[in-house]
Amino acid sequence: MSAHNEEAPELIEAVPTVLVADADAAGQRLDQWLAARLGPDMSRSRVQMLIRQGAVSVDGKLIDETKRKMAPGESVSVTMPEPEPAEPQGENIALDVLYEDDELIVINKPAGLVVHPGAGNWTGTLVNALIHHCGDSLSGIGGVRRPGIVHRLDKETSGVMVVAKTDRAHKSLSEAFADHGLTGDLERAYLALVWGIPQRPTGRVDAPLGRAADRVRRAVVPEGRDDARHAVTHFAVQERFGESQQEFATASMVECRLETGRTHQIRVHMAHIGHPVIGDPDYGQAFRTKANRLPEPLKSQVKAFPRQALHAWLLAFRHPTTHLTMRFEAPLPRDMEELVGGFRKL
Repeated sequence: MSAHNEEAPELIEAVPTVLVADADAAGQRLDQWLAARLGPDMSRSRVQMLIRQGAVSVDGKLIDETKRKMAPGESVSVTMPEPEPAEPQGENIALDVLYEDDELIVINKPAGLVVHPGAGNWTGTLVNALIHHCGDSLSGIGGVRRPGIVHRLDKETSGVMVVAKTDRAHKSLSEAFADHGLTGDLERAYLALVWGIPQRPTGRVDAPLGRAADRVRRAVVPEGRDDARHAVTHFAVQERFGESQQEFATASMVECRLETGRTHQIRVHMAHIGHPVIGDPDYGQAFRTKANRLPEPLKSQVKAFPRQALHAWLLAFRHPTTHLTMRFEAPLPRDMEELVGGFRKL
């Protein structure tokens, strides 16, 4: 991807709004109390979103429970998000197009490409590339910053994505992704190179996900927590590496299929069962020293790998107008293929 000279929009640093609870606040829900105090332009649903995004603290402690009961004298700080920048512009970024027609476009997203503009990534995203490639044909349902986007991959995850070019396609594909393929209209599969070898060749991880303390990461949380979201991942071991050489750290290639589609779901679930994705900077830190047990040159190869070894290799869906099932596959990218090759030499 080429460098871009466009500068990010100048943003004003957010200044928190601080409110002190009076006697009447006793026993009220935090979201209700804040919605009333912040004025008619701030809906309760908007307040709930701010709380879940980690924008609200009480007496200096971040709060993510909308139902938390208030007490008189508490100091509540609310940091409003920065204003969104102007409409993103098209940028001449190369796309690996697997298929395109008047309704949709299917691409093989490389690792390192952010899907849509956001804080710290106002330019150089897939959306900027799509605007340049598709012009005005992108569906507008997704909004200014996400035209045509019906699903996403993490920045450092590679693989197949579909983007809607018409509102009709956007509606049809969005419904399929929201249904997670339960009606048979959608199939998604990922390949993950993980630490260790699961005891069972196949398995199902059913563990609700919610926000972690740092707001960006996710974590397995108690089912009853306010932000807990149902999450299920199915996995199947495809290949084992170094299994007979106990002196070396072992690894395996695992295929993961999503029953739900939560943020970072595969990465969190694999770490939760003790097999984090190799190279994962957020959920695999505890396993970084495992690379020290590998022989050279694999040891150096793993330590230098710059991202999570996760690739969306398969995407199948029903076309919104022809109603034919379309199936797209993307081979492992070169960096991940080379890493797997290093493990195969064990």
